[in-house]
Amino acid sequence: MSDTCSNHCSHDVPTAETIVNLPRYRRVLWAALLLNLAMFGVELLAGVQAGSLSLLADAIDFAGDALNYGVSLAVLASALAWRARAALLKAASMMAFGVYVLGSALWALWRGVPPDPFTMGVVAVLALAVNVGVALMLYAFREGDANMRSVWLCSRNDAISNVAVMLAALGVFGTGAAWPDLLVAGLMAALALQGGWQVWRQARGDLRSEGHVEAAEGGRTHA
Repeated sequence: MSDTCSNHCSHDVPTAETIVNLPRYRRVLWAALLLNLAMFGVELLAGVQAGSLSLLADAIDFAGDALNYGVSLAVLASALAWRARAALLKAASMMAFGVYVLGSALWALWRGVPPDPFTMGVVAVLALAVNVGVALMLYAFREGDANMRSVWLCSRNDAISNVAVMLAALGVFGTGAAWPDLLVAGLMAALALQGGWQVWRQARGDLRSEGHVEAAEGGRTHA
């Protein structure tokens, strides 16, 4: 009986440590949400002006992350099952972003027009500063449930993507060709697919665990 209760509490009710950290986590999520919305606008304009698919992909990623942070805020104090369902939604959006960027990169191979490397580099440095700041704020929550883990993975992946865009800018500048930009866009797509799959698996595991706890609780009630 005590084992069942401890399992139920650990999966359905936030731990004492989580409850204490919820106000701080909520403030971090709001800051991340506003920063990502701002960078979405900056990168969208810069990507169109520079003709860079990797910047446009990163802009879409910022928009997706802003949506993810909003969803996380909405289910922050909810039961594990609802947080896991939110994580499934975010995992699906991460993987959809990956498929979209990968398809766009393959299509852009036929055009071969090089983007503006200077704009790419400047905006990538700004985006990196924002994402590193967000990742540092979220670092303390990286070992939480699937919902918290998805937020951490998004910020981590974004910082890696920004470094890749900077390298793409150097590649475009050095070669005068479009392929470094397209290569980085493809890598960003692969990273989104890999991160989305990780979050999906953990969220499914959380849902299965929650189902087992509810079944055990139901059996104990009938007994």
